[in-house]
Amino acid sequence: MKTKAVRLYGENDLRLEEFELPQLKNGEILIKVISDSVCMSTYKTAKQGAKHLRVPDNVAENPIIVGHEFCAEIVEVTPKWQNKYQVGDKVVMPPVLAYLPGGVQTVGYTFGEIGGVSTYSIVYDHIVENGYLIKLDSDSFFKGSLIEPASCVIRGYKANLHLDGDLMPYTNVKPSGKTAILAGCGPMGLVAIDIALHGDVKPSLLVVTDLSKERLERAKQIFPPEKAAKDGIKLIFTDCTDKEGLLALSDGGFDDVFVYAPVPSVVELADEILGFDGCLNFFAGPLDKKFSANLNFYNVHYAQHHIAGTSGSTTEDMLDIVRLIGEGKIDPAVMITHIGGIDAAVDTTLRLPEIEGGKKLIYTHIDLPLTAIADFEALGNEDKRFAQLDRLVKQNNGLWSAEAEKYLLNNF
Repeated sequence: MKTKAVRLYGENDLRLEEFELPQLKNGEILIKVISDSVCMSTYKTAKQGAKHLRVPDNVAENPIIVGHEFCAEIVEVTPKWQNKYQVGDKVVMPPVLAYLPGGVQTVGYTFGEIGGVSTYSIVYDHIVENGYLIKLDSDSFFKGSLIEPASCVIRGYKANLHLDGDLMPYTNVKPSGKTAILAGCGPMGLVAIDIALHGDVKPSLLVVTDLSKERLERAKQIFPPEKAAKDGIKLIFTDCTDKEGLLALSDGGFDDVFVYAPVPSVVELADEILGFDGCLNFFAGPLDKKFSANLNFYNVHYAQHHIAGTSGSTTEDMLDIVRLIGEGKIDPAVMITHIGGIDAAVDTTLRLPEIEGGKKLIYTHIDLPLTAIADFEALGNEDKRFAQLDRLVKQNNGLWSAEAEKYLLNNF
């Protein structure tokens, strides 16, 4: 079986290549990857090459397939797993698979025969054996590609720490408390908003900040404050970066503050607006290993401030997101602003921080330049297929949808 995939050879060295996959061994499963969401972690991996913790030292001789936010369908199951998996099953998986003496081995960073930016991949027996191949009941593939990043967000929520009256720790955001999401209108921030509004534990006040008025307006369109108010949540979108202004909105301080940009001044602002027993969650992942910011440790002691942070997610987190999506409580489509084919994957990955907008979704079995959903209407003047895609997304509040995906896969 031939596959086409984007492979990493070293720093800034990504190549789209076609090559032969080996014959399946018993216990292995062949999957057809349909969609992969480009992660900032993949950009960091491409920039670092073999210097990255999860990339093998010999990657120049044995390249690895990049991409870990993918959704696929099963096309062949060897005898060992035929009682559990069937041809046609939609599947997803967490990227972190094994902590071995040689380090962390993960899909999208370590392996040469499985990765998200591929047409076909081999799921190794140990992946299945450890329960990492998760079946997905969904009307679309793109939702599967967004489960992993969304699960990272819910992992962040679970990391927050508070103390109750008996000084016993309580993890997660404070129920009916006051939450702030700073720099929160990017793709991951939008999921954080969605989970705050529709997850299992809800605040009474949610303040979301961003410097971009355009991103604030889009977030407000997706999550109308009037609708949140009907659910008992006061939702405020603001470009305020002033300590006094934010403290006034919170009436004295927030219980939970999430930082969604790796900027020292944002971290310091988060620290300054915490209330008693408040928790600062540094969610954003910096590239600089010496990244630091000033924190008030007097308040860590006397105001019982807590500091939390997470990286990645667990299988349990992914299952939580699968449940929330299945129940119709959250919609990961809020993250997507661009789509493209496998031919766009290399350039998109290497230039990811330069490309404005949210998540970039790659469909691996089509060729299509990276295209902003906002440009569909204009492109429809020359290509009727984009006119139809524009109609379909506008029917879904401007968001990518199962109907749009099906049309794309059938017509491009």
